[in-house]
Amino acid sequence: MSSFPRRQAATRRFTLGAPRRPTVSPDGGRVVFLRSRAGDDPVTCLWLLDVASGEEHLLVDPLTLDVPGEEDLPPEERARRERVREQSGGVVEYALDAAARLAVFVLSGRAFTVELVPGAQPAPLPVDGPVVDPRPDPTGARVAFVRDGTLHVHELSTGTTHVLAGPADDDGPGVTWGLAEFVAAEEMNRYRGYWWSPDGSQLAVARVDDAPVERWWIADPAHPDRAPVETAYPAAGTANADVTLALVDLDGTRVPVDLGEGTEYLAAVAWDVHDLLVTVSTRDQRRVDLRRVDPDSGESTLLVSETDDVWVDLVPGVSAHLGDGVLVRCAELDDTRRLLVGDEAVTPRGLQVRGVADVDGDTVLFTASERPEDVTLWAWSRQGGAARVGPQYGVWAGRRAGGVTVLAGGDLDADGTRTWVRTAEGRTVGVTSHAESPGLQPAVRRVATDAGGPSVAVVLPTGHVPGSRRLPVLLDPYGGPHAQRVLATRGMFLTSQWFADQGFAVVVADGRGTPGRGPAYERAVWGDLAGPVLDDQVAALHAAAEQVGDLDLDRVGIRGWSFGGYLAALAVLRRPDVFHAAVAGAPVTDWRLYDTHYTERYLGHPDQHPDAYARSSITEDPGAQSPARPLMLVHGLADDNVVAAHTLRLSSSLLAAGHPHTVLPLSGVTHMTPQEVVAENLLLLQVAFLRDALG
Repeated sequence: MSSFPRRQAATRRFTLGAPRRPTVSPDGGRVVFLRSRAGDDPVTCLWLLDVASGEEHLLVDPLTLDVPGEEDLPPEERARRERVREQSGGVVEYALDAAARLAVFVLSGRAFTVELVPGAQPAPLPVDGPVVDPRPDPTGARVAFVRDGTLHVHELSTGTTHVLAGPADDDGPGVTWGLAEFVAAEEMNRYRGYWWSPDGSQLAVARVDDAPVERWWIADPAHPDRAPVETAYPAAGTANADVTLALVDLDGTRVPVDLGEGTEYLAAVAWDVHDLLVTVSTRDQRRVDLRRVDPDSGESTLLVSETDDVWVDLVPGVSAHLGDGVLVRCAELDDTRRLLVGDEAVTPRGLQVRGVADVDGDTVLFTASERPEDVTLWAWSRQGGAARVGPQYGVWAGRRAGGVTVLAGGDLDADGTRTWVRTAEGRTVGVTSHAESPGLQPAVRRVATDAGGPSVAVVLPTGHVPGSRRLPVLLDPYGGPHAQRVLATRGMFLTSQWFADQGFAVVVADGRGTPGRGPAYERAVWGDLAGPVLDDQVAALHAAAEQVGDLDLDRVGIRGWSFGGYLAALAVLRRPDVFHAAVAGAPVTDWRLYDTHYTERYLGHPDQHPDAYARSSITEDPGAQSPARPLMLVHGLADDNVVAAHTLRLSSSLLAAGHPHTVLPLSGVTHMTPQEVVAENLLLLQVAFLRDALG
């Protein structure tokens, strides 16, 4: 049997072969989903589940279609996959008409349609490529798509294609229609740039002009014969892309949309039979407006304006409407993110709403946390109020339509993701998973901390006998906003358990700034992404040592990627009295080099809050503390999210300070590390480095 690192890399962290991205048809009779044929197969297929019979039907197998390889993906699609952290190939995204009878998808830049009935054959869309983000209109009569920054519409009945919206003659080369700009996709979870009207007669289309955005150049020094890739990157304090919205009729007539005064970000667009709603925010994100747009005139009316002295969060899935048109949204009340129907809060204080999955008639399906380590599925209706749907513990998500609910997730008691369908009558239908078993059973022990302290878990070597030996300690955090590591699911602790089995006591902690604990806990990092975050990791380490035992505090290492990499480097540079070695992967070392939307939310504009950037960055005088601790910096040279300049600037500062360190550059690697050999060997190299450094 191959090693755990190799199997984890080959299976994309044991996610291949598991059902994902389900959609329920409006009548509740069918579920469309993606799944590869095996746990080590990266080619994703499109499947159909008949709810009544429980039968699964393969609709699209990419290997049977005449398409070129994945290397022929257009740049826009490669960028989209990087933003959503997509590591598979094949059919990785699809779009449906309103009745869920037609699916449209893209393979290697070619668009296809397929009827959602067993035995249907995919048909190529007879248009020139490469095609990006094809979507059918709600009636299923036509398909829109983007090519070369221009939005096109193809009529299925006649086979004709025409340009609907594209750059004008006096526009510069940075103008696109129908695509999301970088910060929308990377930070706002908005991956698209156009939206069909409910009757298919109009589209709301985003026009993006990235001419104001600074140009960066991502080069691969291992291949000096290749030209650097030009990237429009809006670093903190610099200009964003100019984003506007227009209503476009099928004949190309355009009407500009009023997005309100003082707004900079187009965060979301939702268009249903009741209203066209847009969510916009100011640059400092202290005000988020929900506006209703008149589809004829483009004029808008302010419905709700949320303000906060620090920032207003964007909540996935809202705003939306019940079947009768009543508005569904979220608001922060009593240090709780709560679900609002109309103006009434319908979820209790202390239940932190994470996002809205679907609205089905008068039922709202959403995820929420009673405890930060559990993210469970809930439903609210006028008849039954708010009630949990499915398991009480673990991490769960779902979809709902036609009274049928899909539940998917896992917990600490079983491997992988489990998926099933529950009908309105209470009947359940399982959805097959081909995911491989990791062969590890993480033994996760929770550690209690004081009220308001971090969430902490400890993982010890398999079979460790208490008192038998003192263990070197490895902290394994992410630690930053948006993400958690202490979640009640096995998948979050597989790598930690593997490190533990190499002889470490692994401590995982979510401190201030991480979600699931309420707005005040998340906002505790405003103006300082270093101090509170690092203090909480130290507190977690000491709590673990007191309650678990056998932790050798004279041998403490820390590892992480992205924000976790920043935290790892921060730890050995600012607290060498606590941390004795670190592996920092893709670290953000100078926050002036990270994007506007994320960075300015937490640190403000650098011209207005220079002290916040000085407190939070680690490139300035990194060798001030002593003694110098072993530090390995790892960075993908093709990373366009956290660019390699972060690591290179820190390395230069460390060299100037006489601080020994190791730099591992990864040629051709982005912010993800999907390459099997790279992902495997990174784990092995980290273990070797930490063993050597900690003795």
